[in-house]
Amino acid sequence: MDSQPPSMNRETALRIALAARALPEVGVGRLLEILYQRVEGELNEESLQRVTVTDLKSAFVGADGEEGGEDIGIGLPALKEAVRILWGEGVGAELPQAVTLDSVPSGSIRVAIATNNGERLDGHFGSCLRFLVYQVGVDSCALVDVRSALETEFAEDRNGARAELISDCQVLYVVSIGGPAAAKVVKTGLYPIKKSGGEAREILADLQTIMAGNPPPWLAKLLGVSAEQRVRFERSGDEAAWA
Repeated sequence: MDSQPPSMNRETALRIALAARALPEVGVGRLLEILYQRVEGELNEESLQRVTVTDLKSAFVGADGEEGGEDIGIGLPALKEAVRILWGEGVGAELPQAVTLDSVPSGSIRVAIATNNGERLDGHFGSCLRFLVYQVGVDSCALVDVRSALETEFAEDRNGARAELISDCQVLYVVSIGGPAAAKVVKTGLYPIKKSGGEAREILADLQTIMAGNPPPWLAKLLGVSAEQRVRFERSGDEAAWA
């Protein structure tokens, strides 16, 4: 495969070329063959995000269970690095930079956002590249961590591992999440919210408005509002609804 297929854009071709460099003795042509065998449909940024270490490893193993001749020596670190590149880690736009807080603001909560690009909500829970973690208060919002989800690919329970990755958070924003995965998220102590997507800061600004106004019972509880105060919130909401 000496020529780039017409359907492959520049970003996709760049990821594949860089991933091939991370794999000893594997050229771009050989990697392309493997990807075409493992990925259904067109090769693009989205389909590359579905490639796993298991996909690549099994491609380098023969029917007898032994590694193929020219591929001997490809270890787990190299496979992990190749998948990281195929997913877009370190390729293209730089990742947003997290800050270290001197102290956790009183009355704040920790919020995770599933993302694939920059500082946006655009990821599905089970396939996003990373989670952005924010400490959010009524008057404050800080990105405190950026967590790659690549390591969860090696867990027997990948959804469980993803939930555990952000188990120190209270709220999770995702574009989509399946029922079984949502159950694991809730069991971890997270409150999942599905939203079509958008800029992370804008979504969190909307959350701050709700926090400062009339938060729903689940959010009021996270904010440490007493049961008596929560009842007052609910009553005021009912009065507003009937006004």
